[in-house]
Amino acid sequence: MESDKKNTTGEPGSENKMGVMKINKLIIDMSLPLMISMLVQALYNIVDSYFVAKINEDALTAVSLAFPVQQVMIALGMGTGVGVNAVLSKSLGEKKYDRANQVARTYMVLTFLTFLAVCIFGFVGVRPFFEAQKSETISAAAINYGVDYLTIVCTVSIGIFYQVATERLMQATGKTIYNMYTQLIGAVINIILDPILIFGLFGMPRLEMKGAATATVIAQCIAACFGFFFNIKFNKEININMKGFKMEWKIVKRIYTVGVPSIIMGSIGSVMVLGFNKILSQYQSAIAVFGVYFKVQSFVFMPVFGMNNGLIPIIAYNYGARKPDRIKETMKWGSIYAVIIMVVGTIFFEIFPSQIMGMFAESSKTVAIGALALRIISIHFPVAALSIIRMSTLQALGEGFRSMMVSITRQLFAILPLAFIFSKIGGLDMVWWSFPLAEIVGFSLVTIFLKKTFKERVEPLYE
Repeated sequence: MESDKKNTTGEPGSENKMGVMKINKLIIDMSLPLMISMLVQALYNIVDSYFVAKINEDALTAVSLAFPVQQVMIALGMGTGVGVNAVLSKSLGEKKYDRANQVARTYMVLTFLTFLAVCIFGFVGVRPFFEAQKSETISAAAINYGVDYLTIVCTVSIGIFYQVATERLMQATGKTIYNMYTQLIGAVINIILDPILIFGLFGMPRLEMKGAATATVIAQCIAACFGFFFNIKFNKEININMKGFKMEWKIVKRIYTVGVPSIIMGSIGSVMVLGFNKILSQYQSAIAVFGVYFKVQSFVFMPVFGMNNGLIPIIAYNYGARKPDRIKETMKWGSIYAVIIMVVGTIFFEIFPSQIMGMFAESSKTVAIGALALRIISIHFPVAALSIIRMSTLQALGEGFRSMMVSITRQLFAILPLAFIFSKIGGLDMVWWSFPLAEIVGFSLVTIFLKKTFKERVEPLYE
């Protein structure tokens, strides 16, 4: 098929922009739409929590308790996407267009199977998940709110999984502007529907937490539909027509060789949050504060993750095209931009922590706890920026396992033990210091792994 041979220019054999465009311009071209879309995503996460907080603090706690499962869902979608991007972009760099199409079609099937697994959990696993988190400071109302919310989010998760999948396909071929459109569409719809369905405006029934979840899944499904439209209409470099498709397990293996470590990294994050929530459960309002932190920090981290998603296909493409200088330059400029973003975020958190917490909490005690937490945790943001870029470079070069080991070490063997020890010797105020100290550990390890990977994979490209 001719469509199987086309790339960005529509001409067989012509060079993709990821192999020829000036790196600084390419990073902006690839990443800026993703960064904007991630900012929009962060904005509507914050708006979502803002409206939920207006129900009561139990509702805000419920969203915080549900967050680890949502993290696993995102890890499944994003992690598989990382594997697809690495394999697909490398195939395009090698000008193997038929294989690139097969990778994209395989991705569609894997996405549906992922949705089925999460849907089943939504029906049978949500209530036991929340019941396992009961404690003296977590009320039955918070548990019930969480069950109402998470059941809908899981059973109708087909929208979020295909939204992620269609965005990753456009990202892999450099058409990230359309990702911004799908994110904007989903965000606007969610922001509009949230207050209407939560509080029962304009004659709608008051659904509270069920309303928040319903608004979210409707927005995700509509965004996914637009994602399919943009891929079919504008992404001519790959073809996702499933007619006559047959699963090739060697492609599945290649995808998950890179993707599984990324999935584990995201899932490890959910384990960390569960463990951290358990440590915080002995302190009144601390879980709600931690949940707010994760929402507002996304406004700083999401742009970096958006740029990160733009860097991975650039590095993977140039690795396949044997252009080591472009790999190094991509990493250099990515690091510079990421640190700038994180420094701005740190300054903002240091100056306005009480105002930030005041958006989500009416209790002066909760605001005070949260303000101190934001000031302490945000110290590590600039170092985290460098770690993120280095870990994504490892993934793009096919060293997902090393990236996974950094994440496991930082979140399971550093943050949680430190938080537990600090809770015993210094109380809640000292617990927050586990984040900056753990980041130093993670940065040190990823630097060692990156040097080893460059010696093994990048330096030989000069020969």
